[in-house]
Amino acid sequence: MNSHAKVLLLYVQGLPDSATDRPLGELARKLDMKGRSYQQAKKQLTEHGYFHEWRSQGDGGRWMTEQLLSNTPLTRDEAGAVRAKLSPEAGQLARHEQQPCPPPPGAQFPTVGGPTPRPVGGYEPEEEHYEETTPHPPSDPKPKPKPKPKPHPKPDPESEGAPAPDPASAPTPRQLARAERVLLSLRHSRRELLLGVGEARALAGKAAEWLERGVTESDLRHALLAERPKEGVHSAFGFLGHRLTHKCPVPPAPAAPPEPPPPPVRALIVCAGTDAEEHLFRPLGDETECAECRRATAYASWMVDTDTYDFPPDMTWRQRFVAVAKADALRGRTA
Repeated sequence: MNSHAKVLLLYVQGLPDSATDRPLGELARKLDMKGRSYQQAKKQLTEHGYFHEWRSQGDGGRWMTEQLLSNTPLTRDEAGAVRAKLSPEAGQLARHEQQPCPPPPGAQFPTVGGPTPRPVGGYEPEEEHYEETTPHPPSDPKPKPKPKPKPHPKPDPESEGAPAPDPASAPTPRQLARAERVLLSLRHSRRELLLGVGEARALAGKAAEWLERGVTESDLRHALLAERPKEGVHSAFGFLGHRLTHKCPVPPAPAAPPEPPPPPVRALIVCAGTDAEEHLFRPLGDETECAECRRATAYASWMVDTDTYDFPPDMTWRQRFVAVAKADALRGRTA
């Protein structure tokens, strides 16, 4: 026997005497066993001699069914002997009746008196046309009103600027197949999450979104099986659809654009600010003098304009020397 038949047999044998007067189908529904699984279990119990059933018609034409489920295999004759010993009124043998038939109609008595002539005399219609004449002849069909032209919907300025959906973001057939395989495998861990092929295919799109966002198949299976509701799962399709929609992980943030490469390092060049001492510097742009020489040049122009030789305290001796030389050169040009 299969597992359904064994579970049903053990469950019924473990019930108290007060609960054994119920039909076998009603007891099977308490185990969530119905439809084809219950019919197969009942057939196998009958073939192995554990289950016997009798149908009979009692008084008033009412049909009743008696069922016997034993813990040992019995032949038909042995089951009949056990049936004769048990009393249906004591609740030891499951016996349920169908709806009683309505009572037969009572006797009809003829009307008192003899036949009387017709109150309206002798006019007989020559011909009746039941199909052509009706008590209420149909009225002429009214002409259908012409449909009014529907106004064209105005384009939404916000929707015009919205980006069109990217077809590349749709799940690929390979991802849909992986998601469908995960959904169909849930019944091996929890029987109440059994899905049909069509139901799994309808939910595969939502499950594929999880895989697109970096979730592995193992993590997806664990998320769908975790936190079982206390009241149980009444609809596997509705429960999994709700969980796939409301617990979908946040999509990963787009990668930050790469930082621009640093500017190239320029080569060292000879400073053109003074002829006294040749020195090198690394330019930042198109300048031909180093920072110290540029400061000395600016200060030399100020010395010529103000005719002074005062230097700021933070000016180095080299800057002072270059400033004096350039100031003298400028004075010579002016003279």
